[in-house]
Amino acid sequence: MPIPTPFVSRAMDVEKAWIDYNGHLNMAYYNVIFDRGADDAFEAIGLGPNYAKERRLTTYTAEIHVCYVREIHLGDTVTVTTQLLDADEKRFHFYQEIIHSEGWVSATSEVLALHVDMAGPKVAPMPADIAANVKAMLAAHASLPRPERAGRSIGIKRKPAA
Repeated sequence: MPIPTPFVSRAMDVEKAWIDYNGHLNMAYYNVIFDRGADDAFEAIGLGPNYAKERRLTTYTAEIHVCYVREIHLGDTVTVTTQLLDADEKRFHFYQEIIHSEGWVSATSEVLALHVDMAGPKVAPMPADIAANVKAMLAAHASLPRPERAGRSIGIKRKPAA
């Protein structure tokens, strides 16, 4: 099966319970949407719920950086793109975008995830079959341009004193 470049999740509708008192998607639910998009991408390479249940191996998020670009509201439909930027035997570095059904980017997320043995729990190398799937996705995504927002840091930019 060819690996989509980037991987695109199933379509998701913004739910009423996710809307905050400002009338738009609450910041916490952007992460829910990103997580569901990652679940779809991980399922495609064998890292889904059955992997955790049957093999007692899973992934944990170690670090995440979200940029909120444009508000989404109740009734909006979105998908999540996932681009694998790097991986080694125990870690994944990936970039995601929430894409509104009209085609614009609502938010971006950059994630460092760990492969975990649930018996510990402890960070552990991926089994050979999963490592091969991750390597195949990494190779497929290598042809994509590096996202402009990847690698950003947080800080207040100051003008030099005159």
